[in-house]
Amino acid sequence: MDHTSKATECPKCGGRELGIGKHSGYAVMYPDNKMSMGSNVEYILCTDCGFIIESYVKKPGKFKGALY
Repeated sequence: MDHTSKATECPKCGGRELGIGKHSGYAVMYPDNKMSMGSNVEYILCTDCGFIIESYVKKPGKFKGALY
């Protein structure tokens, strides 16, 4: 894992066992105004209550130039 923050506890239930998950199928995030294949979205979640703590794209460089 190469996450910038290291969550260690669920802010909703206090659970300390966190897992990582991702969407399947066509659940890919694409840059808004740029032609690109996009990137998968992954999640850090609590394995006790299911709360999604963080979400991020695996390949953030694909969004350079698609500025807000």
